Amino acid sequence: MKIVSAEFLISAVSPEQFPPPYVPEIAFLGKSNVGKSSLINVLLNRKHLVKTSGTPGKTRAINFFLINGRFRFVDLPGYGFAKVSQAERRAWQGLSESYLTAREALRGVVMIVDARHPGSPLDAEMKTWLDHFGVPALLVANKADKLGKSQIAKQLKAFAAELSPTTKPIAKPIACSAKTRLGRDEIWSQLTAWLGQRG
Repeated sequence: MKIVSAEFLISAVSPEQFPPPYVPEIAFLGKSNVGKSSLINVLLNRKHLVKTSGTPGKTRAINFFLINGRFRFVDLPGYGFAKVSQAERRAWQGLSESYLTAREALRGVVMIVDARHPGSPLDAEMKTWLDHFGVPALLVANKADKLGKSQIAKQLKAFAAELSPTTKPIAKPIACSAKTRLGRDEIWSQLTAWLGQRG
């Protein structure tokens, strides 16, 4: 996919602020501090379009980005650990659920996990939840540059087993690295299929 333009649209803190669903959208989600923002920047060949932070819970709203004037990337708040109140965390969760369950423009979700660690109960719960609502999901194991090839293969196999309901096997996870751009083309292959567009 050739990225001609990528622009920030809005940080929505309520469904009423979501932009009109007139173009297809792909959402990105994962636990806090999993490298979600960095991965989006790499996919778009931008360094600072999506703000990154070493502090878990930095993304506190749903951020919309218009790509090539034809589709949107949607950055969802990280789930799991974040230094915020339970009430605020519940508000983020409710906002994300509102988007994921009712957004007509949503074509699929890129679910990001840390390649260095086993899938967590939160990751498994999220994958089961997406399956329940029929939301297509691509599992991406980020920070794979920290592992050797044999370790990566082992982790991908483990993710496929840990995060798959027995009745609905997960598609093959993709190893990626926002640092080395590993997996970028593989991810785009799935995204363009969801979008129904050619690069």
